[in-house]
Amino acid sequence: MAKKVVATLKTGKGKEYSKVITMTKSPKGAYSFKEVIVHNDHVQDAISASKK
Repeated sequence: MAKKVVATLKTGKGKEYSKVITMTKSPKGAYSFKEVIVHNDHVQDAISASKK
């Protein structure tokens, strides 16, 4: 499935979007990852929202 998303992002208007992956650490010490596809203008907003 990831290949399909990447291929879609590279064609046409898909170049206007970026995939943002953020990492959070749980109290038990395990890491979890969250993937979001956002418009290039809102990348910093997505990163700052994940830090809250």
